[in-house]
Amino acid sequence: MRPETAKRLLDARVAARRIRKFTAGLDFSGFSRSEMVRSAVERQFEIVGEALGKAAEVEPAVAEQIPDLRRVVGLRNRLIHGYDSVDDEIIWDIVQTKIPPLAAQLDHLLTESGFASAE
Repeated sequence: MRPETAKRLLDARVAARRIRKFTAGLDFSGFSRSEMVRSAVERQFEIVGEALGKAAEVEPAVAEQIPDLRRVVGLRNRLIHGYDSVDDEIIWDIVQTKIPPLAAQLDHLLTESGFASAE
């Protein structure tokens, strides 16, 4: 893995961890009521999508090992360009069901490639 790719994966992993940290202890109701948390989570999703999109450009073979990469980048694009039609229920579902396995896959790829963990 190229260092530039590793940096992007590290950025995505840090952002995924932040999403989990920002939403820890919340249920959907708490998430949907907190403008600050929703905004912070959306920003971290933007970072995840941008970082993984850039990693895919630099090293497509690594990107192929990330399930749903295109959907992650698509979410980033939706948040950026379709900000006025973001569905909080969909975002919450992604936080709950997609972020944990994505973070685990990023951990695996980085560990397998010998890049130290960072946060």
